Amino acid sequence: MGISRRIFLNRALPVVPFAMIHTQCHHPSERISMDTAMDVSRFEPSYLKVEREGRLAQLETELWEILRSCRLCPRKCGANRLEGKTGFCSSTDRLKIASFGPHFGEERPLVGTGGSGTIFFSNCNLLCCFCQNWEINHRGDGNTVTHDDLADMMLSLQRRGCHNVNLVTPTHVVPHIVRALRLAIKKGFVLPLVYNNGGYDSLEVIRMLDGIIDIYLPDFKYQDAKLAVKYSSGASNYPEVAAATIKEMHRQVGELQLDSKGVARRGLIIRHLVMPDNIAGTDRFVQWVANDLTVTTYVNLMAQYRPEHKAFDYPEISRRITDHEWNQALSWAKNAGLIHIDL
Repeated sequence: MGISRRIFLNRALPVVPFAMIHTQCHHPSERISMDTAMDVSRFEPSYLKVEREGRLAQLETELWEILRSCRLCPRKCGANRLEGKTGFCSSTDRLKIASFGPHFGEERPLVGTGGSGTIFFSNCNLLCCFCQNWEINHRGDGNTVTHDDLADMMLSLQRRGCHNVNLVTPTHVVPHIVRALRLAIKKGFVLPLVYNNGGYDSLEVIRMLDGIIDIYLPDFKYQDAKLAVKYSSGASNYPEVAAATIKEMHRQVGELQLDSKGVARRGLIIRHLVMPDNIAGTDRFVQWVANDLTVTTYVNLMAQYRPEHKAFDYPEISRRITDHEWNQALSWAKNAGLIHIDL
């Protein structure tokens, strides 16, 4: 068994000075590697071409304009963040980061031997009551940094041998990311970008990121809108938004592609947290993947659920999942025909 991401953060390598349980089982990553192995010497992150063509500069301009009446996420709260107004996510135009460093608790195709270079952004647009990183996402722990600081973090992770830069909870700070990316490119940044989100993004913005992101890593939390309202701060359109944006991500980057060492370079990984009493709708989720995407889509079924933050206010989610619930989830995935399941 692994450890939760929150505990990992507390135990991890020293992070910036300004300052899941993954059940490890057999999985067919080796087969993915053989089937779709990429020549690492020929790999180039897609954003480099976009920058050369001048499209990244134009994208940055368009993204900052969105902040004048913010619609970066489906809540479309309309806050003028450029004038210092606070959006639903508690963010203005200032960039806050909680920590960064090599992470070895992510999916194995992301971790490889050098780790996934995670950058944890403060605040969140989803605000789940059971959030395991609630200190960062709800309370907003972290420090205000500049775009140069963020660019330097990306370059630091590259120098430390990480296989990618993993942008954790990026939805509400996409303009900042693009600006810092352009600065980092000028200094030699060439790692794949991982967009690690909660599944609640604007379809407009995800379409704008076509050609920028190499690896999408979204959650798909719920199949029932009423439960999304109850547990994720009124996100009544969560299931339809997650389905639409993940389909768009799949269209952009396709199936997960690994290099000859089994390290991810491009593609889609979907995370799904199995919850008590099948609140997450795992049976419907795996069928959706099989029917609306492909049975070869890389899925991480997660058994790490434990009550955190305000979960104890809801008796039905105030416990961990049972062995029976976990085995049932695995059975649903198998019966749906899913092939690439990381556990």
